[in-house]
Amino acid sequence: MDDMDFPTPDAEIESVSPAELRDRIDAGEGLTLLDTRMESEYDEWKIDGGNVDSINIPYFEFLDGEIDDSVLARLPDDREFTVVCAKGGSSEYVAGTLTERGYDVDHLENGMNGWARVYDRVEIERYDGSGRLYQYQRPATGCLGYFLVDGDEAAVIDPLRAFTHRYLEDADELGADLQYAIDTHVHADHISGVRALDAVGVEGVIPEASVDRGVTYADEMTLAADGDEFQVGSATIETVFTPGHTSGMTAYLLDGSLLATGDGLFVESVARPDLEEGDDGAPEAAAQLYESLQERVLSLPDDTLIGGAHASDAAEPAEDGTYTAPLEQLEAEMDALTMDEDAFVELILSDMPPRPANYEEIIPTNLGQQTADDEDAFELELGPNNCAASQESLAGD
Repeated sequence: MDDMDFPTPDAEIESVSPAELRDRIDAGEGLTLLDTRMESEYDEWKIDGGNVDSINIPYFEFLDGEIDDSVLARLPDDREFTVVCAKGGSSEYVAGTLTERGYDVDHLENGMNGWARVYDRVEIERYDGSGRLYQYQRPATGCLGYFLVDGDEAAVIDPLRAFTHRYLEDADELGADLQYAIDTHVHADHISGVRALDAVGVEGVIPEASVDRGVTYADEMTLAADGDEFQVGSATIETVFTPGHTSGMTAYLLDGSLLATGDGLFVESVARPDLEEGDDGAPEAAAQLYESLQERVLSLPDDTLIGGAHASDAAEPAEDGTYTAPLEQLEAEMDALTMDEDAFVELILSDMPPRPANYEEIIPTNLGQQTADDEDAFELELGPNNCAASQESLAGD
């Protein structure tokens, strides 16, 4: 819809940048958003939060000179609100139209596409290994990554192709050379940045167990097998094979302090088991996930921090702003981690959310079986990740 040419309203139009909107949400400020995308787009993916009140009225309702009273009745007339669309075109027009009618309104620059480019680096304060550890957060999709720096060396885990430049810039800012770009598994919700970083001299690392899925570029990568170690300064990254979400799912223990679990375990849920073999293979994968969690994850020390590759709207950040939690806390709060195998399998198969948007194109792209240019790759991954077994939090059950 934003490719249309919209008339320019006479009123001066205020705007808010995606980063500014993120800051307002994080600060707990009460916000009202008017989303002018089509209902189907809105229902699939929108800006959400406990302090966000969201209204969906498609842009075409504002195109006529006389806006229907039933439309205006849905708008707040006692507080400021922000208009959101896909790319910023229709939201600017609607914001201008409403400003002319006396509403206190601004619009989100570059729309949801701009929102998807917000990418934050937050230090994990409870990390007690060598060096410093950061969590990358992409609020638009819930994608999380990890950046370990020790001395003049660094590694990134689960990098996104859309932010390839960011990892190099951050390494430079922190006085380090980026040594490794490491994937936990073949992702279904975003395009991996491992190959893009490998192409500019960073050593790309993928799980050895993922090769059997048909990875076409395995010969160009370093393969990480269970127990393999990678040195980043004085810090050690240990490979921990944890199949279940996928057959190649692999976690990485960062200097004995934090386990980067990929999509195996999140702070609010556990992995969904149906993205590789579909519904038919899900029960077996769920049983495999149970074994991995019980034998490879829950066997670690209680104070081991857990950091997944995603956080849903149901996840609560820790005091340092990261989506991390000690293993003992998750075990105490999440019944799924203390169930027997049959109950666990039944639980995670019972109410799985829709599969990630465009996963049938994203997986082959990450396997190297098909290609996508930068713009297409970015468009493919817009939307919710849906890699957990539930949309609601399993913690605190």
